[in-house]
Amino acid sequence: MGKKDKRVDAYVAKAQPFAKPILKHLRELIHQGNPDVEETIKWGMPSFDYKGPFCSFASFKQHAVFGFWKHSLIKDPKGYLQERSNQGGEAMGNLGRIESVDDLPPDKAIIDFIKQAKKLNDEGVKPPSREKKPKPDLVIPGYFTAALKRNKAAKTTFDAFSPSCKREYVEWITGAKTEATREKRIDQALEWMAEGKQRNWKYTKQ
Repeated sequence: MGKKDKRVDAYVAKAQPFAKPILKHLRELIHQGNPDVEETIKWGMPSFDYKGPFCSFASFKQHAVFGFWKHSLIKDPKGYLQERSNQGGEAMGNLGRIESVDDLPPDKAIIDFIKQAKKLNDEGVKPPSREKKPKPDLVIPGYFTAALKRNKAAKTTFDAFSPSCKREYVEWITGAKTEATREKRIDQALEWMAEGKQRNWKYTKQ
């Protein structure tokens, strides 16, 4: 059988008035769809486990959120669920900003999602791994190349650097917001590289 957690009771009790009916309703549906789910608190928010991470909800000052651990594997023909990465930072979770119970999908749809998530965990299906996007090719601006040519020792060091060490210097210089700051950083970079130093040499163990 499932297990409730008094900390979740306290979380709901402290939520904003608008959020309490949302959280109570979601909590009821979660236990209805998966009676064996166990409540806990993770990352400061109510989470529900069942043979591993399952789902979670949270509330903020003006909205609540709800999401599934394996949302990308749940069948959602009507498009209620959203990818976090596609929400433009508007809200975490998979249902966007929830400001009232009326913002939730129909109970039938939510329970279906819960049952699908339960089946995925029953079968031990793992969420797809997120592939790391390769970093774009390093582009060395002409003004930095010209500066390096004027300092042979610095250029020799820079040319011998690994791609990541080169990127650290280039991103530091190109990240300057003013031309004056950029020139100051170039001068500093040339000085350090002439001494054979990496950009973050101060933090490198000797």
